[in-house]
Amino acid sequence: MTTYILRSASPAKTKADAVVVGVVKSAKGPVLAAGGEDVAAAYGRKLAPLLATLGVTGKAGETAKVPTAGTLGTPLLVLVGLGAEEALTPDAVRRAAGAAARSVPNAATVALALPATEPALVAAVTEGHVLGGYTFDRYRKDSKAEAKDAPEVIVLTPTARQKETVAAFERAQLVAAATAQVRDWVNTPANDLFPASLASAMVESLPEGVTAEVWDEQRLREERCGGVLAVGGGSAHAPRMVRLSWEPAGATRHVALVGKGITFDTGGYWIKPSSSMTTMKSDMAGAATVVAAIATIARLGLPVRVTAWAPLAENMISGAAMRPGDVMTARNGTTVEIVNTDAEGRLVLCDALALAAEEEPDAIVDIATLTGAMVMALGDKIAGLIGDDEVVADLTAASELAGEPVWRMPIPEEMAQRVRSSKIADLAHYDGVRWGGGLFAAAYLREFVDGRPWAHLDIAGPSWASGGPAGHVTTGGTGFGVSTLVEYVAALA
Repeated sequence: MTTYILRSASPAKTKADAVVVGVVKSAKGPVLAAGGEDVAAAYGRKLAPLLATLGVTGKAGETAKVPTAGTLGTPLLVLVGLGAEEALTPDAVRRAAGAAARSVPNAATVALALPATEPALVAAVTEGHVLGGYTFDRYRKDSKAEAKDAPEVIVLTPTARQKETVAAFERAQLVAAATAQVRDWVNTPANDLFPASLASAMVESLPEGVTAEVWDEQRLREERCGGVLAVGGGSAHAPRMVRLSWEPAGATRHVALVGKGITFDTGGYWIKPSSSMTTMKSDMAGAATVVAAIATIARLGLPVRVTAWAPLAENMISGAAMRPGDVMTARNGTTVEIVNTDAEGRLVLCDALALAAEEEPDAIVDIATLTGAMVMALGDKIAGLIGDDEVVADLTAASELAGEPVWRMPIPEEMAQRVRSSKIADLAHYDGVRWGGGLFAAAYLREFVDGRPWAHLDIAGPSWASGGPAGHVTTGGTGFGVSTLVEYVAALA
């Protein structure tokens, strides 16, 4: 277990196994960033040729290790690139701290002397280092023998004793821990994490003050959740609905969070190709995100009422599985023709959205690994954001603070007609048209929010990182969205 400490000491004199300093690209070449002034002074004229010899340029994510030979109080100096000097943002610092976390795996104590002159930068250093050092080794028999994070990490800042700095530092640790929890759930294979076991894990993760209900298949039938039952009907693991509530005294605003929770997605009778199925244990990232977010909101004591809905199901094939052409009835009484069984996420979400709308919240936000079409449009680093102007604007501002990029997408008028194209039911949840699939899905979801302020985050791309680690994002589940939702609710407070 790593302990994080705030301190205002000089990085040149701090007693630690390693000290991390940032490097930025400037008009004069690479120079040490804010926080590293004392280190630069200790090396004096030797610094520039040292950087040149090492080939250090200040490029974002670049790292280099230098034995200090007594020049500093620590035996090892770690240099990490921050990018261009004029583009030094909390997000750049967050990424650099993440890269640094993987550079010193055997140190017992690490001091971080990255730019940390204001609370947002202190939070970025802390969150970046926690997440950059994340590992998932639950299934490795030799994991105990492998190097772990440093037991003690010191975040150096001249504002260490200021209340705003301390609050940002503590909040960053909570958000990072919640993001890591989502990564754990997303990375856990579906044979261990199915609807019932995931529901239990979610409830066990909650702090005091958050109330929980878990609906089994009988309760789902009583509550008329036809979408969840249709998707989960083909699996040996019955579906669940998790409802969580945080109701602080004096709250005047109410937000509902809804997350897609498909614990594994074969595509049903529209079976996926094998290459597309290997990461489908991650199709519950949206549900994991809203649960981790409400838990963090409660731990922070934010004075906003929040309810979270996590519909959980496994989309499998059997004699009881839904078929193309079936018609199901959603919670709000709307009949839906099931055209494509691999478009199952919107079927479980429509019940949860209708339930959320019945409580008349001020805003509804859903988050889901919903469509490959959004990945085609925006790539695997940016989430699609669709919805009402005010909610979209607030979420965009929150995403900028969180360092989780989103891009607003529209719902063109013709999408409403396409959603109503079924010849036998009120709605068609899919129409086979290749173009605008992510927009069609959002238009379908909009039918279930009863006209309430709403926004939809499609995280099919950024919820999973298939390549190597980059910055604070590690391979596998990323936990994308937790920080954005917490920042969104915090702004409402």
